[in-house]
Amino acid sequence: MKATPWTSPADLRRQVQRHWDSGRLLAAGIKGETLFPLELRLRGPDTRALSERFEEVRQWIRELARELESESRCRIEWREVNHRLLGPNRVPARVVVPGEREALELIGKTDDAARFRSLAAVTLKKLPELRAWLARRPLTALQYAADWERILAVLLWFRAHPRCGLYLRQLDLPGVDTKFIEGRRALLAELLDIVLPPEALDPGAAGQRSFEQRYGLASKPSQVRFRILDPRLSIQGLTDLAVPAREFASLDLPVERVFITENEINGLAFPDVPGSLVIFGLGYGLDRLSEVRWLHERALSYWGDIDTYGFHILDRLRVLFPAAQSFLMDRETLLEHAPLWVRESNPYDGELVRLTSAEHALYDDLRHNRLGERVRLEQERIAYGWLEQALSSPSLRGRF
Repeated sequence: MKATPWTSPADLRRQVQRHWDSGRLLAAGIKGETLFPLELRLRGPDTRALSERFEEVRQWIRELARELESESRCRIEWREVNHRLLGPNRVPARVVVPGEREALELIGKTDDAARFRSLAAVTLKKLPELRAWLARRPLTALQYAADWERILAVLLWFRAHPRCGLYLRQLDLPGVDTKFIEGRRALLAELLDIVLPPEALDPGAAGQRSFEQRYGLASKPSQVRFRILDPRLSIQGLTDLAVPAREFASLDLPVERVFITENEINGLAFPDVPGSLVIFGLGYGLDRLSEVRWLHERALSYWGDIDTYGFHILDRLRVLFPAAQSFLMDRETLLEHAPLWVRESNPYDGELVRLTSAEHALYDDLRHNRLGERVRLEQERIAYGWLEQALSSPSLRGRF
């Protein structure tokens, strides 16, 4: 028999399922609200259908009664329809779910609901401030039901040890290891923002990548990678080092000039230069150099890509070191290497106020596509001989 246009038991279950999927069924208990008795939408036959499709109507009624009313999951309210040929007939007018138990049985969620009630009771006893969160995100809590006891243990530990200054690896909680916390950072951050007092949070840090900073944990120190370009100035024979930024700031190395370049291979292949070192691999992490006061007393040159973002980084560097010079980021270098140009994928178009007039003119040509569409010369594409020539030029030596 073809499907009728009238509401089926499956349609009614889907209506209840939507209340579950939205979290309303679980949230009601947390909020002290009730959804019951819950009337479901019912689309039934009209008088014409009763005349023309009488057997189908009877079958539809039997199916509803058998699957819903007989199992006491729903209450069917009836209405009498008097037909001039068929006489009086009883037709479903409303379908009502009397209570939560019946609704959960109807969609097979009885065990899940019991699990949520159990974890909610434990949570509200230990951390009552999470009541609103549980009402807002009940299905999220249920998703983590197997881990919930350990999640609460982490929250309570952080509340008892605000801004502890330890590495995640040093936290000593039974059954909780570093990977447990790392794998649930997003959820824990959401909950910690609720259970911790404002003074235990760093308002300037947000997002999973700033988890340690926001909650006062020690984080992996940022590194500064550098090469000493004069073997006479090596540190006990070492010329290629990566050290925490704090330690680099305390070195005060006896060099006269410092080059900064983004590309790692550029840094590794940088030629020897008397009295010099090269810092490389920082990219947009120039802030790591903010505390290196001795760099203000050195001749500082930045070598980046000749594109809009290369000049953006140069502009940012001059916030920290106003006297920094650009290196191989000039029009002559760009035009000399025209066959090696590539396209910049997402050009920067902001105003840069710390560029020299020559730098700004070239930046302006790049961002307005006067030399071509999104022109970019990556630093590693510049001929090595061109680099050596620039390092030996009198104009460069005159800067130092």
